[in-house]
Amino acid sequence: MRFSPAAIALSLGLAMVSSAGLTKPELPEIDPRAIALGEQAAAAGAAGDYDGAIGLYETALTVDPAYKAAFVGLADIARVQGLDGKAIRLYREALQRDPNDQAALAGEGQALADRGALERAREDLARLRLLCQADCGAADRLSMAIEDAARTPVRSAEAVTPATTVEEAQRRAEEQP
Repeated sequence: MRFSPAAIALSLGLAMVSSAGLTKPELPEIDPRAIALGEQAAAAGAAGDYDGAIGLYETALTVDPAYKAAFVGLADIARVQGLDGKAIRLYREALQRDPNDQAALAGEGQALADRGALERAREDLARLRLLCQADCGAADRLSMAIEDAARTPVRSAEAVTPATTVEEAQRRAEEQP
């Protein structure tokens, strides 16, 4: 009986401390100058001026490093240019800032599918479907991209038998046009 008030106070304290971790952390407010630069970069990218768009996105990140839309924009440009590895890295930067960013998840999934990492792309698709409560066109597009990537054969280097002697290597070189 003597310990009841202390036990109740301790349990209430523990309940308050443990529930503090359940709230979603607020994202920092983005500098309006970075947002303006990001809008200019998106317009430049839509017009096909990828170098100008990259410069504007990088300037926006200099103004405010927390501006995740700049990472997504840079990653989209990298995907268009065929730089899937760079795109995946940039999408992950955006996802570190906001793990529930649907545009970054969809983009990363498509870049992974383009590279042939279908299992990881399917994980992104499942996560994207959890985030999309209603009709989600991004998830449908990612699903089609995964299906297309599954149908195409995996690109790999062809095996070449090395020449055993110098004479054989010269003969092979002469045979080729």
